[in-house]
Amino acid sequence: MRKLLLLFLLTSFFSCEKNNSNDILPNIDVNVVLDLNLPQYVQLKTPSDWVYVQGGLQGIVVQNTGIGNPHYKAFERACPNNDCTVPMTFDGSLKLKCSCDNSEYSIIDGSPQTTGNIHFAREYKVNEINENTLIITNY
Repeated sequence: MRKLLLLFLLTSFFSCEKNNSNDILPNIDVNVVLDLNLPQYVQLKTPSDWVYVQGGLQGIVVQNTGIGNPHYKAFERACPNNDCTVPMTFDGSLKLKCSCDNSEYSIIDGSPQTTGNIHFAREYKVNEINENTLIITNY
């Protein structure tokens, strides 16, 4: 009986999908390629600079942090509380801001910066293919 119970528990554990229950935004495939030689993205070669790009639910903000590998961060611009029809803004400081409820989120890790918020900003994976090409995905 113990072996059967152990087998059941192990099967249940390994069959579970990774699910971030803290993310209430709808799922959407993201696969954005940025050529940093193009005029609209060339500023991303400078640490601390950033751009808005199309993709995701309401667009993506990409920042060159100047640290880490890769040294780029990319976040969904849709408000993590899913309560706003306009994209979050980023002013180059360390926070993304949702204009509908004035909530703020860290550009470092997406964590909520205002009291009462439990949802994180959705971060996308950034792969640096070479010094001139970035691929932003959610897988």
